[in-house]
Amino acid sequence: MTSAQQRAELQRRIWQIANDVRGAVDGWDFKQYVLGSLFYRFISENFASYIEGGDDSVNYAELTDSVITADIKDDAIKTKGYFIYPTQLFAKVAASANTNESLNTDLAAIFAAIEASANGYPSEQDIKGLFADFDTTSNRLGNTVKDKNIRLAAVLKGVAELDFGHFDASHIDLFGDAYEFLISNYAANAGKSGGEFFTPQHVSKLIAQLAMHKQTSVNKIYDPACGSGSLLLQAKKHFDSHIIEDGFFGQEINHTTYNLARMNMFLHNINYDKFNIQLGNTLVEPQFGGDKPFDAIVSNPPYSVKWIGGDDPTLINDERFAPAGVLAPKSKADFAFVLHALSYLSSKGRAAIVCFPGIFYRGGAEQKIRQYLVDNNYVETVISLAPNLFYGTTIAVNILVLSKHKTNTNIQFIDASGLFKKEANNNVLLDTHIDQILAVFDSKTNVDHFAMSVPFELVAANDYNLSVSSYVDAKDTREAIDIAHLNAELKTTVAKIDELRKDIDEIVTKIEGEELKV
Repeated sequence: MTSAQQRAELQRRIWQIANDVRGAVDGWDFKQYVLGSLFYRFISENFASYIEGGDDSVNYAELTDSVITADIKDDAIKTKGYFIYPTQLFAKVAASANTNESLNTDLAAIFAAIEASANGYPSEQDIKGLFADFDTTSNRLGNTVKDKNIRLAAVLKGVAELDFGHFDASHIDLFGDAYEFLISNYAANAGKSGGEFFTPQHVSKLIAQLAMHKQTSVNKIYDPACGSGSLLLQAKKHFDSHIIEDGFFGQEINHTTYNLARMNMFLHNINYDKFNIQLGNTLVEPQFGGDKPFDAIVSNPPYSVKWIGGDDPTLINDERFAPAGVLAPKSKADFAFVLHALSYLSSKGRAAIVCFPGIFYRGGAEQKIRQYLVDNNYVETVISLAPNLFYGTTIAVNILVLSKHKTNTNIQFIDASGLFKKEANNNVLLDTHIDQILAVFDSKTNVDHFAMSVPFELVAANDYNLSVSSYVDAKDTREAIDIAHLNAELKTTVAKIDELRKDIDEIVTKIEGEELKV
């Protein structure tokens, strides 16, 4: 079986488990148990592999908890960030799950112990609350303890039967792929809320490559509204890990999604000391403000979400928003996220941000913020994408690329709205589409009906309008009409009509003459 076939089979099986086991429970509500079980298996096997150290004579799962010394535990936590005793391993729990009458409480105790193992260590905040959404006492699992245990055992057994092979680099990739596959499927079936925690991989790939373009190394990469971490992880997938020196940083307002993001980091083999995901409202409780600015920023913030804005008089003096001299409207926080990202961007960096198209042409405060961005030469490129690329919305969004190291004052506009392939209920960007966008982004070449670099003076004269359609002429797809040929055909038709009328008049005259004779 090829690696592609193995991945496809794993994805088929894991989605089957997710649907078969949940029964009458809504898939969205049940996702935590499938995702959490996959995560539990991963960290168990990852930890056992670390302890065994490649020694085939050692089987960590067969050891007794009593042989673990304080030094072994201390060293493991400092390295891995957490500790799991042999009896707490996923494989041990799953093996007896069907007959364990206290499975739900045993799991709760194990999860609490894993989280508590990091207390007092540098990894404490990265591990704390990871299993908070894996509520083994929830009535979603059933009304009785027996019902809960039956469903929990079925999930554990299903995940245990998935064939990931030997725990090595490819094994880790399969775990990460399976996790992202599950998240993307849940997002696709979650309606509007799906887009709030997951950016489709094909769009994430484009955004990550725009932000990292031509950078041989970056200090760190940041997403101020990171959802489940999909944008950050695309940077890891498409660039050698060594060029992201200090790791992956993000903030997320939703607690469940925050936990998904941290699990996602572990499942892609990013150790606790190489990521920092924080919980909270980025706009009013920003994290990392005192850190060194970021060389790469990626973001797909919520579209036109409400925020406190001018109701908080201190925000106009916030160093993120003060330079623009105005706050984003209270009913539309889009530009608040843009200004936040810009303030966190280093002098060598780029930010690639998904934006609602309305912010590029509306007046008022949004026009003033566009003026600030344009006059200070921060806008490198605006890209219009095809509609229906994201979960939960069919609108055609834009990508705004900000830079603090532009070599001229031109602003590039790219109309990529025609680049997509229709698949099921959504459109997708193919690799060829992404390559086409990146090629013209790199060259800044003008291409009829596709890309145009415009002097900032022209943008300023156009009320600082940043809509792509204002600068890139749409291709005229109407059929060309040959006027001379059309006139010739019309002349011939008129002549035929005149001839027909003449014939009809002759017939009528003849009939009338015969009637008079009678």
